[in-house]
Amino acid sequence: MGTIGTGKGSRLLVVLAAWNAIYAAAPLLGQESPATLRVADDHAAAMKAGLALFESQVRTILERHCLECHGGGTVKAGFDLSNRAAMLKSPGAVEPGRPRDESRLWLMVAHEDDPPMPYKAAKLADDEIDALGRWIELGAPFDRPLVEPPSDERQADAPRGPTQAERDFWSFRPLEAIAPPTPRDAQGWACGAIDRFILADLEAHGLHPNPRADRRTLIRRVTFDLIGLPPTPEEIDAFLTDPRDDVQAYDALVDRLLASPHFGERWARHWLDVARFAESHGYEQDYDRPHAYLYRDWLIRAFNEDLPYDEFIRRQLAGDELHPDDPWSMVATGFLGGGAFPTQLTEAEFESARYDELDDMTATTGVAFLGLTLGCARCHDHKYDPIRMSDYYSVAAVFTTTIRSEIELPLGPSGQIIKAQVCSEGFKPTKHHADDRGFPHFYPETHVLERGDPKRKLGLAQPGYPAVLVRHGRDPDHWKVTPPQGWTRTSFRRAALANWLTDPADGAGHLAARVIVNRLWHHHFGRGIVATPSDFGFQGARPTHPKLLDWLAVDLIHHGWRLKRLHKAIVTSATYTQSTAYDSARAALDRDNQLWWRREPRRLEAEAIRDALLACSGRLDRTPYGPGSLDETMTRRSVYFFIKRSQLIPTMMLFDWPEHLVSLGARSQTTIAPQALAFLNGPQTRADAEALAGRVAREAGDDPEARLERLGVITLGRPPAAWERDAARDFLAAQVETHRASGRNPDDAARLAWIDLAHAWFGLNEFLYID
Repeated sequence: MGTIGTGKGSRLLVVLAAWNAIYAAAPLLGQESPATLRVADDHAAAMKAGLALFESQVRTILERHCLECHGGGTVKAGFDLSNRAAMLKSPGAVEPGRPRDESRLWLMVAHEDDPPMPYKAAKLADDEIDALGRWIELGAPFDRPLVEPPSDERQADAPRGPTQAERDFWSFRPLEAIAPPTPRDAQGWACGAIDRFILADLEAHGLHPNPRADRRTLIRRVTFDLIGLPPTPEEIDAFLTDPRDDVQAYDALVDRLLASPHFGERWARHWLDVARFAESHGYEQDYDRPHAYLYRDWLIRAFNEDLPYDEFIRRQLAGDELHPDDPWSMVATGFLGGGAFPTQLTEAEFESARYDELDDMTATTGVAFLGLTLGCARCHDHKYDPIRMSDYYSVAAVFTTTIRSEIELPLGPSGQIIKAQVCSEGFKPTKHHADDRGFPHFYPETHVLERGDPKRKLGLAQPGYPAVLVRHGRDPDHWKVTPPQGWTRTSFRRAALANWLTDPADGAGHLAARVIVNRLWHHHFGRGIVATPSDFGFQGARPTHPKLLDWLAVDLIHHGWRLKRLHKAIVTSATYTQSTAYDSARAALDRDNQLWWRREPRRLEAEAIRDALLACSGRLDRTPYGPGSLDETMTRRSVYFFIKRSQLIPTMMLFDWPEHLVSLGARSQTTIAPQALAFLNGPQTRADAEALAGRVAREAGDDPEARLERLGVITLGRPPAAWERDAARDFLAAQVETHRASGRNPDDAARLAWIDLAHAWFGLNEFLYID
């Protein structure tokens, strides 16, 4: 092909510098030109079809007829076809995604504009001209450059290290040993270091905090937060009558809750969101993983036993390598295999499915422990954070030979053998439907992929870590673990990764500490010090109290990474124990309560709502551990639901249960009509109301006033107010008449009226909200 932009009727191809910068910065398929921005919602499908057309026809057409003059050693008229970015530098020559007659390349090839192309050569065949036109309309994608850049240019694109400015970003900086400030009114409110940080900021903004909440409010608040269940009337009474002062009595209450076996059930459920845990593979077939539940059981045990958080990380990444003789540490590796994985694969999908599996392990490790979206660097350097493509593939290479397996372990009583899902190396892989067609489960090497495409390998990836989280010139060997003599089953790459991730001095431990401190704060207050608990990068929220966050992270590390100690520090602080009283004057200065001048009421999440219904009704089965159930009518705690990705529990989904597909740091909170309708008409709520009415009758006897008292304390943690008693009496009288009118005898009508009242009591906002 000859020149573009010369001859009769041609338009001048003006190179616009700003557009050039945009085109040049977006290699191959990812450009955002004005044309691509106008493409409709089917853009992805169109580009896929265009790519297939390019591979089958268009590449050959351009190489045979055009490249010699436009990119293959010479570039005439400034029009370069050697790669897509270069092609799009000539405005008007190719308009991706637009009708073909808007692109001068097609007009000249079709001989509808001058000069006709190829220059001084025969016109292309009609099917070739049509193929070019269709390719342009589909987005004009390239699978790879027509001409590889010279080696010196490729070298210029080699990965670069993080800049000092990137290292100085708040979450990547080393932790500072900060002394808590001394606010003016510390003696009047602040109980400890947390409060001194909070109060100093409040005073700096002309604000003051709320006073301490009353005992009845605090026991309900902290019981739900620590064990996810309402306090019993007996527990409330014991706390209210505790003769010790408020601080001592409350400290004893917190210690009791932290020692409860239900503490692990509550906090394991929070981590299951982060771990994207489910007990089925997902996708269309969604086959079960019947032995995955043991990872959930390990979590409950780990939280109950107060396993140090650094060890908590290490066991989930490499428990099989670091503690090979401990069967529960083998189970902990189920974290890596919690993601979805297709079970119906064609031979053409084997390799891409494996790279997707590596991506799931890499991305989940990043967001769960580091609050970083490592997965965004699979196809290109991270657009916002200092995470290079090379960083991503270095971490992915750690998991090169890691696969799911089902192995027998002595986990039951008296060493009973139980089959468990683990993620390790050297064991027989979990059965797959493509095994009989040669599915390899893993490949011995991980490659760096251009645009994340397994067909476009750029070279071998070596295990390593993001450079921005490596300090003091350390290389990956610094965290290397030497296997025991004679050990051959695993690579010990994951053990090294675990050591790097928990090293606060030279590795990523400082960031891991910040992230877990923030996760605990998020669950206790409803919003973290960093409001994006799984994104500590440039696009995430900035910490409202960065010095407090660092102080808590340093304190956690210095005290052995013990989480129960951190829980107690948070829930015994004056910041946590203050009342929810609203003040318009202070709200005018801090409308969103960013500075924590009050405690905000919070709605319970799905598990706590359902478990509270069961607990108040007396139907709750507190049996711990073991396989879960898909039966929505089961009476065990909600953490024991079997999580099947294609069959999620409907009433749980109503209250924002996650879909268990990707790691989730913060659940959404919706308010929709079906929630109220489920409470009003749901058979489970009705069954709980019937059981609650029976419990109240047994515990309070025949005295209606005693029953009302008991009903209020069981459900709301307090006796009904006078106006509530009046309303309840009127309601009962009306319901008795309604049931008698329908033919019920007086005793049955009275019994049904109390069930109706219990049902209504469950629907109160105060039942669904803490404070």
